[in-house]
Amino acid sequence: MSEDIVEIGKKPKLQKSLKSRHVTMISLGGTIGTGLFLASGGAVAQAGPGGALLAYALIGVMVYFLMTSLGEMAAYMPSSGSFSTYATKFVDPALGFALGWNYWYNWAITIAAEISAVTLIMKYWFPDSSSAIWSALFIGIILGFNVLSVRSYGESEYWFSMIKVVTVVIFIILSFLMIFGILGGNAPVGFTNFFHGDGPFHGGFLALFGIFLAAGFSFQGTELLGVTAGETEDPGKNIPRAVRSVFWRIVLFYMLAIFAIGLLIPYDDPRLLSENVAVSPFTLVFERMGIAAAASVMNAIILTALLSAGNSGLYASSRMLWQLAVDGKAPKIFMKLTRRGIPIYALLATLTVGCLAFLASFFGDGVVYIWLLNASGLSGFVAWLGIAISHYRFRKAYVLQGKDLNELPYLSPLYPFGPLFAFALCTIVILGQNYQAFTGGHIDWYGLLVSYIGIPLFLAFYIGYKVKHKTKVVPLTQCDLTRE
Repeated sequence: MSEDIVEIGKKPKLQKSLKSRHVTMISLGGTIGTGLFLASGGAVAQAGPGGALLAYALIGVMVYFLMTSLGEMAAYMPSSGSFSTYATKFVDPALGFALGWNYWYNWAITIAAEISAVTLIMKYWFPDSSSAIWSALFIGIILGFNVLSVRSYGESEYWFSMIKVVTVVIFIILSFLMIFGILGGNAPVGFTNFFHGDGPFHGGFLALFGIFLAAGFSFQGTELLGVTAGETEDPGKNIPRAVRSVFWRIVLFYMLAIFAIGLLIPYDDPRLLSENVAVSPFTLVFERMGIAAAASVMNAIILTALLSAGNSGLYASSRMLWQLAVDGKAPKIFMKLTRRGIPIYALLATLTVGCLAFLASFFGDGVVYIWLLNASGLSGFVAWLGIAISHYRFRKAYVLQGKDLNELPYLSPLYPFGPLFAFALCTIVILGQNYQAFTGGHIDWYGLLVSYIGIPLFLAFYIGYKVKHKTKVVPLTQCDLTRE
């Protein structure tokens, strides 16, 4: 394979083959998944339909500001290192190092989680089959899509995401036809279930806060938009277009889908608390519409969601590792590209870590695997914090260095409120992850450790690099605003 590996000078280049439709669908695909198909029912059950809507709306606003912040930087300075690169240039090289390795680790472990989930899904249809067969098949599929070319990855992710988007659109349309009594053979449901029991805000503030935290995980993956910028055709035009469309589609999909679930299924229906695909809120509604084999249909759709997540995870993490190597923050071997512009060694290293993490699930009743997952749990939120901080300083530096804001390909609205608001809400989500550990009259120290293990790991990366290289916060006048 060595003759197929090339290293273009000191600054190897990726191929800019992703079109606007690819970028839009990749970001959508990273967000619409099991969080919507399975966990949305639990959100309605715990906080009521009104509480679930409000929690997802608040997170949606936060994500909007994060994506406009990322969009402004990515359109001006497209980089596969994304927020790691921006933090290095506009904040502190130590922060960029920590964000990059933190994000790579997060997706590598997530790939292991997707491998585990795929085997469970396939055993729904083939209960007596070997898990190893489905694991190997899943690994082979996502490796194949990623190793051929960035265009093949973009196309596969486009169609995986399209399946999920079409499912949600059909679900929303059919749901509202049932709500108004046009489908289903029943009288119009109206707002009866919305105000059922003790009202739309069941469980009070703590229930709402708990769903607010969970909603954050459902929206993770939108930042993939920034990682794809380094391989996007005409990023100055396509990244802003994707930013605008992705937010509205995500909010509409999530808000309308949760609203429909809240109207069609009472929040106290015990089936909403189950994460079994057979009683997914989508499955329940499709069954009520008379769709045969609704559980199998949703199982197949969730399978494509897992393939999409694994596909995007391998892409994002391999590009992040490649950029770290280019920046001198990872071994140089990961800089090397194939003739098709694929960072092959970064790709294989990421997939190897994912496979090893998956194998760890067989030892000690999965204790090692659970700890690995817990360690990556907050990584996405830490990346979001990095985006908010980097954008705040990017705009400050841009103006201070005498540059014209009108020359930016995309201008994020409501600056500085946007990044400051996103930073505040994201901090609340991180710190509040396990507020239950402080309730009940005693502190659950094990619960705290499990929930927050990702924070000391991130700080270890940050402090270790800072001490070794004696880095300092980059003065605004010295922030590198050079475009490649």
